[in-house]
Formats: sequence, C-alpha cells, structure tokens
Amino acid sequence: MGMPTESKIRDSGIGLPELISHFRERCRECGHHRIMHDAGGYCEGVMNKPCNSGCESFEAE
Repeated sequence: MGMPTESKIRDSGIGLPELISHFRERCRECGHHRIMHDAGGYCEGVMNKPCNSGCESFEAE
C-alpha cells in the first residue's frame, strides 16, 4: 500500500500555500482551475459539465 497523500506532500518539501496557489491558477484557454484538468492536461470540466476545449497547458495569470 502506498503512502497517504498527506505524507507524500509533507515529504516533498512543497509548502501548503505553494500547493494551493498552484491549483488555484486558471488555464488561459478555458478559464477553469488547474485541478479540473486530468493528468494529461485536458480539461474535464466543472460541475459535471465537460469543457471540451482541449486545453493542455497552464500559464500563471
């Protein structure tokens, strides 16, 4: 069994404020938060509404 997520975050040395700000960034292409994108970078939409924008990159605003 793998390590709990909290332990992985703590062991990574990434601070909680940095992690939160990373996921609060919005995609310039679709405007959705980074957390709404899958591991491949494609937007899965929000609130059961798929985005279908095909976005695959993120840039801080």
